[in-house]
Amino acid sequence: MRLNRDTVVAIVLLAVCAVFWQQSFQISAPDYGQMSPAAWPRAILVLLTGLCLAYLVQSVRQGPDATDAEPGERAPFLAHWRNVLWCFVLFLAYLLSMPFLGMLAGGILFVFLLLNALGGWSARLMALHAAIAVISMGGMWSLFTFGLKVFLPSGSLFDGF
Repeated sequence: MRLNRDTVVAIVLLAVCAVFWQQSFQISAPDYGQMSPAAWPRAILVLLTGLCLAYLVQSVRQGPDATDAEPGERAPFLAHWRNVLWCFVLFLAYLLSMPFLGMLAGGILFVFLLLNALGGWSARLMALHAAIAVISMGGMWSLFTFGLKVFLPSGSLFDGF
C-alpha cells in the first residue's frame, strides 16, 4: 500500500501531539488551590489532535497522489513553494518592522500584504483585504490591550498605539 504525503504528514503531526501531551505532565502544579497550569495546553492539544485525526482520515480516503505515481514533471522550486515563501518573508519583515511600526500598524500592514500576495492585487480585492486587516488586527489588538490588559509593542513611529 502506497501512502500519500498528506497521510505521512498527518501521522507525524499525531506523533508530535503525543509528545506534547506527554510533556504536558512535566508542567509543575502549584500547591495552592488553582487550576493546573497544564489544563489549557492539554485542552488545545485535544482539539489539535482531533483536527490531526480528521486530516489523517481525509488523507487515507483520498488515496495516493497522482504526482507521486508520475514523478516525471515537477514544478520549479520557487513556483511550487511561492505561497509558503511569501508567508515566511512577509512574517520576517513584520517581525523586523515591529520595533518601528508596533503591533497594531505592523500587524495591519502584514495581514494586508499577505492577503494581497496570496489572493491578488485587484482594486476590489485590495479594499476587501484592507477591511479584513483593519478589523481582524484591530479586534485582536483591542482584545489584548483593553480586555486582557496586555502591553503590546507600540513602536517608535506610532508611540500612542
